[in-house]
Amino acid sequence: MFESNMIKKLLSTREVAEFLGVNEKMVYSLVSEKGLPASKVTGKWIFPLHLVEQWVEANTLNYPEAHQQLPPYDGLLIITGSNDLLLDKTIALFNKNFPRNIAVFANLGSMGGLQALRRNTCHIATSHLLQDNEDEYNFDFAGKEFNNMPVIVNFCQREQGFLVQKENPKKIKKIDDIRRKGVRVVNRSLQTGTRLLFDRELEKADIEAKAIKGYDHEVSSHMEVGLEVLSGRAHLGPGIRPVATLLELDFIPLRWERYDLLITKDRFFDKGIQLFIGLLQEPDFKQMAESISGYDVSKSGKIVYPKETSE
Repeated sequence: MFESNMIKKLLSTREVAEFLGVNEKMVYSLVSEKGLPASKVTGKWIFPLHLVEQWVEANTLNYPEAHQQLPPYDGLLIITGSNDLLLDKTIALFNKNFPRNIAVFANLGSMGGLQALRRNTCHIATSHLLQDNEDEYNFDFAGKEFNNMPVIVNFCQREQGFLVQKENPKKIKKIDDIRRKGVRVVNRSLQTGTRLLFDRELEKADIEAKAIKGYDHEVSSHMEVGLEVLSGRAHLGPGIRPVATLLELDFIPLRWERYDLLITKDRFFDKGIQLFIGLLQEPDFKQMAESISGYDVSKSGKIVYPKETSE
């Protein structure tokens, strides 16, 4: 185990086993079956401590209720989680339309947003975490994170896939093509729904991450993925069609996804939250969405949990 100014603390197999309270053989099972973060260097496994800690937190069930509460709403609306171009524009619209209020955003990824909401350090979390059944989003993840499920409101639906260079010079048509010699990718961080989808597609195609050139090169936003591809530093990156549209890149579609707002029930009727949700029904919001290919706002502002039940 060693540290430097450039490299975060790394654990050996024995050390990570002691940290988790398991035997060393179990560590290998956790790597292969449960996604325990690990790298292999000169034939030996090493484990970045900060990623192991994130993995433990992400797999924790039945969190205790947070003792610290956000203060009563006083004009500052805090949004955290997954980043999105239409969300950025909507925050700017909010700040323009309601000058006595200020909305701010922290890009933490979908899992980071849920964790911030659970800790009561934000008012709204944004998330697009695809569930194992590949039909729904966010419900299972929120159920594991919260003892009391938050309200979930749809912000938009958007098209996820892969950004590739203009005219697709590497002739990439499907995910299996990234095995080709010379193809380099750019990636998103472990906390993001985009990374979850990418890793799921790799698993389906039976592609090992370590075999992909550039897989460990992570950036923090969809736009940064697009800029890496636009610059030629990467030939492909997971991301959303709106970025491809703006940067005039080619796009390989995978699926339409539901991108949601999560709000705790006790803060749902806070003034700032209701003002923000109300914007999703306004013509200005719909016009912004229509100006960029890759968005569907037909369900924007609608509550998707708790679901309405017919009597």
